[in-house]
Amino acid sequence: MKTLFLDNDGVICLSNNWGGRTRKWNEWRKLHPEIKSYGDTDVFHRFDDFDKKAVAVLNEILIETGAEIVVSSDWKKHATLEELGEYYLSQGIIKKPIAFTKSFIGCDKPDDFSWIKVVSYEQERSLEINQFVKDHPEITHWVSVDDLDMALNDGWGFKWGLTNFVHTPRMNEGIKQSGIKEKIIKFLK
Repeated sequence: MKTLFLDNDGVICLSNNWGGRTRKWNEWRKLHPEIKSYGDTDVFHRFDDFDKKAVAVLNEILIETGAEIVVSSDWKKHATLEELGEYYLSQGIIKKPIAFTKSFIGCDKPDDFSWIKVVSYEQERSLEINQFVKDHPEITHWVSVDDLDMALNDGWGFKWGLTNFVHTPRMNEGIKQSGIKEKIIKFLK
């Protein structure tokens, strides 16, 4: 199985899309004043919209490689797999995700692993993805795409990170950045 570990913010939900959930939430609250939190709304009011061009690039990758989506984004904390799948479809993505990575608690850590405060979020996510790959031997090809830098050689001198990783450092371009699509496809072929 070919697997694309997908972050949302900075990859397909770009910086120009951020803040839309606040507008959606305010609209929802006017119609439903009894609702007190995002979690009590439907999934369409909990999240910012995806960038249409970024979705088009993602769809091209999915068609060309046949990869399945596993959500590594922290959006997994705010919806069920079914809800997020429906949201993906509503935003134009041609496939629902098949799974979420699990929480880093309980993930295997390398013997020489040390938490580094300034990159702890990156470390957590890389541990979650590595654990998913370990737990699913049916995965033949995989890649993680994220705006967090989780490359194996992190410059800190510790062994953590991902070997199959594509970084999207420009939050306003995400997966649309020149050369990103090709790097992702290379890992999945």
